[in-house]
Amino acid sequence: MTSLSLDSDLWCRRFHPSPTAKRRLVCFPHAGGSASFYFPVSAELCGPVDLLAVQYPGRQDRREEHGVEDLHLMADGVFEALRRWDDLPLTFFGHSMGALVAFEVARRIERAGGRIDHLFVSGRRGPSTDRPELSQPLDDEGILAEVKSMSGTDARLLEDEELLRMVLPALRGDYRALGTYQADPRAAVGCPITAAVGDQDPWTPVSEAGTWRDRTTAAFDLKVFPGGHFYLSSRPDEVIGMLREHLATAPRA
Repeated sequence: MTSLSLDSDLWCRRFHPSPTAKRRLVCFPHAGGSASFYFPVSAELCGPVDLLAVQYPGRQDRREEHGVEDLHLMADGVFEALRRWDDLPLTFFGHSMGALVAFEVARRIERAGGRIDHLFVSGRRGPSTDRPELSQPLDDEGILAEVKSMSGTDARLLEDEELLRMVLPALRGDYRALGTYQADPRAAVGCPITAAVGDQDPWTPVSEAGTWRDRTTAAFDLKVFPGGHFYLSSRPDEVIGMLREHLATAPRA
C-alpha cells in the first residue's frame, strides 16, 4: 500500500496568502495537472479570498514521490492535509479528475462533522457515469493521444522527451486511478453543487455533466461555457467571474 505524507505543506500551495480573507477556495487539478495550473486564479482572487491549490504526489516539487493510483487514497491524503485550514468557510473547485477528488474530500469532511460551503465540479461527468474506455489501462501512447486531444497541454511540449519523462509517471498513475475509481452509488454531499462544462467538450457532454444533480441533497446548478474540455483556459475571465460572484456572497448559515 502506498504510504502518503500527511504534511499539509506538501499537499497545499498558497501562492498569494491573504490574511484578511473571509473565504477559502481549494482548487483540485486535472489528471497530470499540478497546483500551478491555478496560479492565475489565485492572483485574481487574492485579498478577499485565500486560495489553496492542491499538489498531488508525483509532480513538480513532489516528483520524487510515488504517484497515487487510487482516488479514494488521494482523497484521504487531501482530507488530512486540509484539517489545519478549517478556520474559514471552504469552497471547492475541481476540474476533470479534480472534480472527483474534490467530491470525495467533501464527503470525508462532512462525515467528520465539517462543512463545505459549495462544490464546483468542472469538466467531469457525475460519478455514476462511467467512461468505458477507461476500464482498460492505456499505454503511454494512448495517454498522450488523449491528453493532446483534450488540448490541455501544448502539443509542442509533448514532443520534448525530457519533459515527457517527468510528466508521464504522474499521468500513468492518474489514469490508473480514474480507471479503477468506483463511487458509492448512493453517495451525496450536503452542500450545493455547481457543475461547469464546455459546450464542445468531447469527454463530458452537457447532459452527463448534469448527472451531478444526483450527488447533492442541496441546490444544483449547471453552467455551460463556450469551449472544449479545457474551456476554463480559454474563458478564464468568465470562470473567475463565476467564482468571484459566489465567493462575494455570505456563507451559508
